[in-house]
Amino acid sequence: MVDSTDTEPQPEDAAEAPPVEEAPQAPLLELRDGLPAVVDTDEGLAEACAALAAATGPVAIDAERASGYRYSNRAYLIQLRREGAGTWLIDPIPMSSMAPLQEALEGSEWILHAATQDLPCLREIGLTPTSLFDTELAGRLLGYPRVGLATLVETVLGQRMRKEHSAADWSTRPLPESWLDYAALDVEVLLELREHMVTELERAGKAEWARQEFDHLLDFEPAVRHEAWRRTSGVHRLRGRRALGAARALWEARDAIAAERDVTPGRILPDSAIVVAATAMPTDRRALLSTQGFHGRGASRYAASWVEALQRVREMSEDELPTRAPRGDGPPHPRTWAERDPVADRRFKAAREAMLNLAEAHHLPVENLLTPDYLRRLMWAPPATREPAALAEAVRGQLAAYGARPWQAEAVTGALVGAILGAEQE
Repeated sequence: MVDSTDTEPQPEDAAEAPPVEEAPQAPLLELRDGLPAVVDTDEGLAEACAALAAATGPVAIDAERASGYRYSNRAYLIQLRREGAGTWLIDPIPMSSMAPLQEALEGSEWILHAATQDLPCLREIGLTPTSLFDTELAGRLLGYPRVGLATLVETVLGQRMRKEHSAADWSTRPLPESWLDYAALDVEVLLELREHMVTELERAGKAEWARQEFDHLLDFEPAVRHEAWRRTSGVHRLRGRRALGAARALWEARDAIAAERDVTPGRILPDSAIVVAATAMPTDRRALLSTQGFHGRGASRYAASWVEALQRVREMSEDELPTRAPRGDGPPHPRTWAERDPVADRRFKAAREAMLNLAEAHHLPVENLLTPDYLRRLMWAPPATREPAALAEAVRGQLAAYGARPWQAEAVTGALVGAILGAEQE
């Protein structure tokens, strides 16, 4: 032990180091007009529609779902703001029809953030835009490294947003006031954020790119997942086709129960329980419930369904069981190309490097320059011609058939033609 008197003496004029000053935080965003009441009657909806229809300019729109709590993707709250009309919070659940709102917004531009998340649930209740502006997608095109709404608001507008209720159960009734305050703030900023981003897009020469991207979003439909059970966490650890069949049967039984009860599937039976049951293949309720790791709210309640699903799998012939690899209509995984088709492998590697360089030059993520699946398909099966001009025209046509926008085809065709011709000359 060292005595304190043995420590090195300090100069008499030594002073404590000044505290490190933290960077000042951006001011917290607050509602300009106070929190509006929730509209939950047809009469209230008519009033909201009249106000929104009489106002001018684009309309900021957001929707709150109960992801993580409910099976459905339905909207439990719609937030709108328009210059001259203020903010409106609408509960669509008790409404007899949302058609009056669609009529009131007809012909206006909708401002959404991450439109692909909200468009399906809005369409489900009859709300469909004729034009839109997606602030998240605009952020990507402008090269912002992080495009969450709160981050963009702080970066572009210099204000902080509350995000503590983003994962709330919006099917709750009545909705707490703090949740409503959070929801209203989400549309409070969209009008101003759009104005700034329109200017930035024009300055960057990307306004036409954005227009094509936004028009493309108008027809957005969520991808239909074939063999969705394969996304079960941990299913890759299963050995043998019968275990895979058991995972599929348990997943399908859980999905049917979840859909009927409108509860997210993981709250009935977690993925981990499906995997352990598919591994152990218990033959009765007692063995199932004693399987280590088999748990969840519905483990015991729906035990008969789980046992029945496993029994069906035991009785299946080998041909009825799923294979290890899912069936698909696209090219094989690129990691196998070197062995299966060395020229295609060289094409793909050259094209991928070219895309990375182009994306860096244009200051945007490479996946926004060209959808990765389009690149794989083109490099695996390019057009037959090797005459440069004809090849360029064929590449543009093939990309368009996949779904690439004109600006994307124009930006990448030269590089892709070079990758195709260069790889085949080696």
